[in-house]
This record gives sequence, structure tokens and C-alpha cells, in this order.
Amino acid sequence: MSLAAPTPRRSHIWARADSDWYQEPPWCAERLFDVEIFIGEVIDPACGGGNIIKAARARHLLAEGWDIVDRGFPETVMRDFLSDAIPPPRPQNFVFNPPFALAQPFTERAIELAKHKVATIFPTRRLNAAKWLRRLPLARVWLLTPRPSMPPGEMIQRGERPGGGKVDFAWLVFERDYPGSPSLRWLNRDQNKEPIT
Repeated sequence: MSLAAPTPRRSHIWARADSDWYQEPPWCAERLFDVEIFIGEVIDPACGGGNIIKAARARHLLAEGWDIVDRGFPETVMRDFLSDAIPPPRPQNFVFNPPFALAQPFTERAIELAKHKVATIFPTRRLNAAKWLRRLPLARVWLLTPRPSMPPGEMIQRGERPGGGKVDFAWLVFERDYPGSPSLRWLNRDQNKEPIT
């Protein structure tokens, strides 16, 4: 009896990116703005290459990108989100793909500052151990499908095209003073859904 040849691997594991900068594909933010309604401007405090800002503006939202490092996105406001004072007026919404090592402080600060919504990309496998989420107003978890490839941003800047990724991700959407338990939904790259009000 002969054993079948192993299935070739179609996912990638990249070396740890400098400053934990990983670039989400544009569809992740595009689809989020298709299903979530944002009132007022959207701030991305870790804007990197600007995919979230571009998606927000394409849906006629005012949007601004901040970052601690210039990643080449025009109009980036150089700001350390975790330590710099945020000038008034108070931001309406934050949408971001944070450095994953700093996901908790980024999320907590955004919720503290935002008038309305906060949405952050988060590795799905970390949800079970993220006990800090229990005390936050988490309204929805959008599981991203198919699995988005999020290579180091420097790879995208060099013009390389990533293949399939190995890590599953979700959007975590928080609403100020949300009282209930979060709902779990699927956000498909190729499927339209009705917006959440």
C-alpha cells in the first residue's frame, strides 16, 4: 500500500515585520464599510499604506490617517496614538489594523476617545484568550472569509504579490455603551449584505 503524496502548502509564514506592520488587502475594509454604518469621520490611527482610509473615502466618509512612522501614504498625520495628546474635537470613529502586540491598548484607547464606533482587525485565534474584551462594548465579530493574506507592509511596498495567508482574522466592532452580548457574523469578500444600523 502506498501513501498519497502530501498536499502542497498554499499558505505563507513571514518573518516578524518591523513595528508589527502587516498590510490587510483592500477588500477587508471595503466590505466592512459595506455592512457597518459610520456616522461622522473615520480615523485610522495606524494607517500604514492607507487601505482603510481609501475604502472609507470611496464610501463618501471623511477619513484621516495617523501613524507613528511614514509608510508612504500621502496626508498621514505623524502621531503616536498611544502617547500623544489627541486635539479636540473628539473623534467620531476609529477603524484600524493595529500592531497586533499592541491590539489591547490601541482598542482600549480608541474606545475611550471615540464618540460612536471602533472597529479593529484581530487574529481570530486570539479571541478565546482575550479576556480584556469582556469588559468592552463589543457589538459584533465579523469573521473574514476567505482568509485574508496579511504580509509585512514592506513586502507590498516592494511590489511583491502575497499568496494565501495562514492566520484567520475578524473585525471586532465596538459601539459606545453597547449593552448586550456580541453577535457573530461572516463577512465574505464577494457577498453583499444589508448594512447594520
